[in-house]
Amino acid sequence: MRTPARPRLLPIAAALALALTGAALAGCSSTSSGSSGQAADKPAKLTVWIMKDSLTDGYLQRFKADYEAGHPGTTLDIQIQEWDGIGQKVTSALASKDAPDVIEVGNTQVAQYAASGGVHDLSDKTAELNGKDWIPGLAEPGKIDGKQYGIPWYAANRVVIYNKDLFAQAGITAPPKTRDEWIADTQKLNSGGNDGIYLAGQTWYALAGFVWDEGGDLAVKGSDGKWKGALDTPQAQAGIGFYKQLQALGKGPKDADEAKPPQAEVFAQGHTAQLISTPGGANAIIKANPALKDKLGFFPIPGKSADKPGAVFTGGSDLVIPESSKHQAAAYEVVKALTGDKWQTEMAKEMSYVPNRTSLASALAGNDGAVAMAAGAVNGHATPNSPNWAAVEANNPIKQYMTQVLTGTDPATAGKTTSDAITKALNSTS
Repeated sequence: MRTPARPRLLPIAAALALALTGAALAGCSSTSSGSSGQAADKPAKLTVWIMKDSLTDGYLQRFKADYEAGHPGTTLDIQIQEWDGIGQKVTSALASKDAPDVIEVGNTQVAQYAASGGVHDLSDKTAELNGKDWIPGLAEPGKIDGKQYGIPWYAANRVVIYNKDLFAQAGITAPPKTRDEWIADTQKLNSGGNDGIYLAGQTWYALAGFVWDEGGDLAVKGSDGKWKGALDTPQAQAGIGFYKQLQALGKGPKDADEAKPPQAEVFAQGHTAQLISTPGGANAIIKANPALKDKLGFFPIPGKSADKPGAVFTGGSDLVIPESSKHQAAAYEVVKALTGDKWQTEMAKEMSYVPNRTSLASALAGNDGAVAMAAGAVNGHATPNSPNWAAVEANNPIKQYMTQVLTGTDPATAGKTTSDAITKALNSTS
């Protein structure tokens, strides 16, 4: 996933069509962080792959200097990787005998890489890394068949960006905290030539949140190990029902996603009260209309009750250690440092990311968009944790399902067809 500063809140898996081997996860690795037998404090040259634009050069330089000062004789070779083509590059590295020591991966990629058998199991380190406090939407996709392969690093998720002036004109003095309040406020905002909300018909991450709120999911894994699409369930139908109600309160297209047209440009015209986006979407709005610079506010997507925000897709990155790293114990120390209090706090302040732990949310104080994002992150979720999820997103039948329901097709009928397509993609062996 990407961050508010450079919105890419799609799972990285959506851009990848990896052909991984079918090695059984049970045989992927041992649970020891030092299977190479090397002591953690033994000097080593460690290769660390970090994705382009994940962090500023300044942050990486400070981390490198600090880490090397605290580990005499050890050097970090931090190599920046391009997102384009990274799937095959990581897959090849994991299959080699000389892989990098630490690799940043999109949180939704972990299952695909773990399926190759080349990712080291760090289950015995979760307690030391404060795993009980990890954001669920980052922790869950890093855990496959009960083993923790990916260590949560940073997160971002969607919030509601709103026009303060239009809220004031409608007499709304505080953001809504429940779905019912949200609908009522949006109806008030949908007057005087203004749109209460801009919500394109195929904004499927928002739909996923509503389905999760109802206790449903996009797909579920059966006791036989096979996946089954779940958009034909009563919970999914309730989720799309709320989506349809909310979407009808604006003029968003029913047959396109938020990129067609770019929703920030629509909002920038000044007549739209709300949209669902990462906080970084505000930058695009202000770029299109600088007059809105001080007129934007943020709040978490409301939930069914005031005591819990609405469910959101948590995009982000995890850190993994390859099985073929020659310095696994030392590599773990790098992961431990990057995910520890000091560098998580500095990352949150510099990059406006949500830290990997809920207890560190205070690091975002003063950044309204990031604060709203962190509040929503406590109810974060991930897409189905299948190595084949990329195959679903490649053609994304969920988008077609949404358009069908919004234009009058029976939700149960559309849900059954879409669930069948998801089931086929997730259980494909090709």
